Amino acid sequence: MADAGPLIIIGGHEDKEGERVILKAVAERVQGRKLVIATVASHEPEGYFESYRKGFEGLGVGELVELYVEERSESQSEAALAILENAGGIFFSGGDQLRISSQIGDTPVERRIREMHASGAVIAGTSAGASVMSETMLVKGASSESYRIGELHMAPGLGLVRDVIIDQHFAERGRYGRLLGAVAHNPRLLGIGIDENTAVVVEGRRLRVLGSGAAYVVDGETATHSNIAEARSDRALSMFDVRMHVLSSGDRFDLDARRPSPGQDDHGARPPKTGS
Repeated sequence: MADAGPLIIIGGHEDKEGERVILKAVAERVQGRKLVIATVASHEPEGYFESYRKGFEGLGVGELVELYVEERSESQSEAALAILENAGGIFFSGGDQLRISSQIGDTPVERRIREMHASGAVIAGTSAGASVMSETMLVKGASSESYRIGELHMAPGLGLVRDVIIDQHFAERGRYGRLLGAVAHNPRLLGIGIDENTAVVVEGRRLRVLGSGAAYVVDGETATHSNIAEARSDRALSMFDVRMHVLSSGDRFDLDARRPSPGQDDHGARPPKTGS
């Protein structure tokens, strides 16, 4: 029986024109086979597929095809399943993560994607396509401020990686508060925040960071206090003894042991230089 394929979970705005470190990692794992670009997350998908067609150009991917469904009923069609046939991977683009889960959840398309992953296909997702990878996904919550109890919205995701909850555009949009809030709701989950042009590559129960930014792992297992259940809905979150790990390119994390380890920056994309 084949091992499950890798997950490449991207914080958004991955480089499509320069070193393309993250897209190269996807292409390497597709191994010259067909790659499906799933633009399901977008209400207006025009332009998404073309940008990825250019981004993957020359990287050794085989046929590049688009999967989009306007209505949930299309996820039960033979035409949609035919797009996934013989694909080496699927790449979920950005948009609205709730649209992915509501349009393809518990349909033949979702079941086929799970079969592909179990058989070794790579599943990648950026921005909304990253959030939907977890069992519970962040749908909405304020950025750039402390978490206020009651303002976070979560929903079931695809559950391709268990025991984590994922947030994206992390440092750029100041989403520390809302990820802490999500972990406070369920400290069993590890919170993973991923910067733009940064990815975590999950193989088995271990992940490795790739790209120009950082990944943040919030662990509430050792927390000694939280006001999440008692406080007013407009009060700021209070939570003591929370651990946070900050990982950059090459660093690794064991999801079962909940421990990081340093690694060599062998694929670290550097952000573009700016003037002084």
